[in-house]
Amino acid sequence: MASVSRANSSGSKLQLYSYFRSSCAWRVRIALNLKGLDYEYKAVNLLKGEQFSPEFSKLNALNYVPVLVDEDIVIADSLAIILYLEEKYPQNPLLPKDLHKKAINFQAANIVCANIQPFQNLAVLNYIEEKINTNEKLVWAQYHIGKGFAALEKLLKDFSGKYATGDEVFLSEFPLLSKLHEAYEKLPAFCAAIPDVQPDAVKP
Repeated sequence: MASVSRANSSGSKLQLYSYFRSSCAWRVRIALNLKGLDYEYKAVNLLKGEQFSPEFSKLNALNYVPVLVDEDIVIADSLAIILYLEEKYPQNPLLPKDLHKKAINFQAANIVCANIQPFQNLAVLNYIEEKINTNEKLVWAQYHIGKGFAALEKLLKDFSGKYATGDEVFLSEFPLLSKLHEAYEKLPAFCAAIPDVQPDAVKP
């Protein structure tokens, strides 16, 4: 596993175990950037199986990224990490104060975390390829992504402004999601989190 250190002016030793293409790690990188938190990027190459190393297995027995280490606190799971960051580092809030909008944020996050991402992650697709056939894994992923996007499109249509639930930050078939994606990708915190600019990104 490779690591790239970023000095934290607060003295806190945040470490993020990440893989540049992991969507789960990507959302944590966005949260860290939005909050202005420096961290040490510790690359875990999923394609090389580094997530199964004894060192990493001690951090997350499920062998998934991301994992956040904050001194003696270890948290695996992107949503748990983001909620932890929101509580411990209240600057630049990720969630709106309005209770209804906050609940919609949680619901949208759960659609992604529970109903889209798990069905198209590397372990699941590899299992389908091995047990069924190579062609079926793409059909499987497209079905679950489409189902989740349709749910997000319906959920957010009455709440979206410039961003998902308003004008602050807290796909032709899916016009609303496409519009939101275009808005988010203009934000520096999002640009700094994209896979291609991560220390472990594969250069062409």
